[in-house]
Amino acid sequence: MLQFLNKKILNFLVIIVLSFITFWWTSFIFHLNMAWNVLATIIGLRILASFLIFKDFSLSWSKSTQKTFLLKTVVVAVPTVISMAIFYGDVRLAFLISEASFYLVSISLAMYSYYYYINRSGVSKTKSLVIYGAGKAGNKLEDEFRGSEYKVKYFVDDDKILQGRSIDGIRVISKQKLKELVDTKNKYDLLVIAMPSASKDRIKEIHENLSPYFKQIKILPTIEEILRDKNFSAQLKDISVEDLLARHPKDLDKKAIKKFIGNKKVLITGAGGSIGSEIARQCASFGASELILLDHSEFNLYQIAEELCEFKPYLVMQSVSNLELLDKTFEKYKPDIVIHAAAYKHVPLVEDNIGEAIINNIIGTKNTIDCAIKHDVKKFVLISTDKAVRPTNVMGTTKRICELYAQNINTPQNTEIVAVRFGNVLGSSGSVIPKFKAQIEAGKNITVTHPDITRYFMLIPEACELVLQAGSIGKGGEIFILDMGEPIKIVDLAQKMIELSGRSEIQIEFSGLRPGEKLYEELLINDSDMKTEYESITVAGKTEYDIEKLNQDIKELLSCEDKIEKLKEIVPEFDHKLNYYSPK
Repeated sequence: MLQFLNKKILNFLVIIVLSFITFWWTSFIFHLNMAWNVLATIIGLRILASFLIFKDFSLSWSKSTQKTFLLKTVVVAVPTVISMAIFYGDVRLAFLISEASFYLVSISLAMYSYYYYINRSGVSKTKSLVIYGAGKAGNKLEDEFRGSEYKVKYFVDDDKILQGRSIDGIRVISKQKLKELVDTKNKYDLLVIAMPSASKDRIKEIHENLSPYFKQIKILPTIEEILRDKNFSAQLKDISVEDLLARHPKDLDKKAIKKFIGNKKVLITGAGGSIGSEIARQCASFGASELILLDHSEFNLYQIAEELCEFKPYLVMQSVSNLELLDKTFEKYKPDIVIHAAAYKHVPLVEDNIGEAIINNIIGTKNTIDCAIKHDVKKFVLISTDKAVRPTNVMGTTKRICELYAQNINTPQNTEIVAVRFGNVLGSSGSVIPKFKAQIEAGKNITVTHPDITRYFMLIPEACELVLQAGSIGKGGEIFILDMGEPIKIVDLAQKMIELSGRSEIQIEFSGLRPGEKLYEELLINDSDMKTEYESITVAGKTEYDIEKLNQDIKELLSCEDKIEKLKEIVPEFDHKLNYYSPK
């Protein structure tokens, strides 16, 4: 209560003192005697306005903003208008307007002087900072860095209208001008890319152009990830290889996905894996009425269940290779949509465990499709891989057989079965990026199998959104192919990760291709692909295979001794690469 009274008393004292000074000075300028009755009325009206309008008396001067100035303007304008009406004909309007203007300037000057005094930094400015982006995010960062050891040297912006101007005395310059001003031998300490909505290509271009001029480069998270109630400077992160490689599909149709998933019961197999867990997150965010998460790994299922606990998913710890249990699951939950992500995907491990891979990948997929048909599932989406195209390994061949089964199985009209084929996803379990990161953190050299090996890459969330989008337009029998952009050389990826880590002592070693591994992946078996309404999604031509024969071939595959030969019989384009590989 005492603090409240002190605040009011201090505010009223400021009004009285400043009003007296500005009234006296204005009277002096106009060669008039002091009109004490007019001064007393103006002071009274200003105190009353400060108390009644916007709680002006409680405004914190140490946290002043542009809005504070606007509020003060209103608080000054209202009593001025009233005093003009009261003293109309007795006091010149020019006098009252001049005095009010002088008062507004004086109280604003006092307010901002106090703000600057209180918020001045006692920290020595020992480091240099450049902010790329002079928009709202850049301005907020500049304000937050005032109390730090960083001195903002320049804003950089691509907008030619802004170039040559300044913000709070800091010049806004072009990227080219920055290169002229900074010496690569005397690098600035930090570049912050303050453009949350910038594309991957834009971030990559800025990084490649300006990294020689800075010791460190940081970026803000994307618009979707950024936390509005937290300081932007606290959310800055180091530029990662994911930021440079990520693809952002321009034709992502979230309305179509929501219509497809919303209010549907969705069963996801392999729900604890990298792809399956992200599919689960997406289905939850797009409004699925029920989530049935199926995985044979207790730990993986527990992790995704904890993350999505507010959605109350049903948890099924089960293997898709067990038809009897799987059938009971379908009978119990009666899903509308099934997304089949369960599979063994690690190429060398599958080469060492061919029998298990055939059971899990082929039989697991066959069981899941058969249950979907039996229980009238409306849509079945099979997650496939680019390794199924002209496969050189067992994993890719098993996935190709899954595609053949999905395309050729006889389905009733109310069940639509589609497959979605795409390449590597950034950061998934077993992929090269987590492996390279671990090697760098341990101070070890990075191992790459071959200097010419390439792979397609996409972010997990974006790949999963496109999977759902492809599922929404499928009518049954299609194999959809996601646009993965241009393939990336793994050695270039490794070099970029070393560069971003700042560990120049780390080298790249070549270990030789592993069994079943090929130099490059493909997404199409032939050129008979068709366009869809979305540029990021195409449809592969159908491969006919008599379903009775395929069922018989799968049966023989389970019992035969030479499984490689039988796989080659089912998938004639299977060219098994027995690359010599000796783990160190």
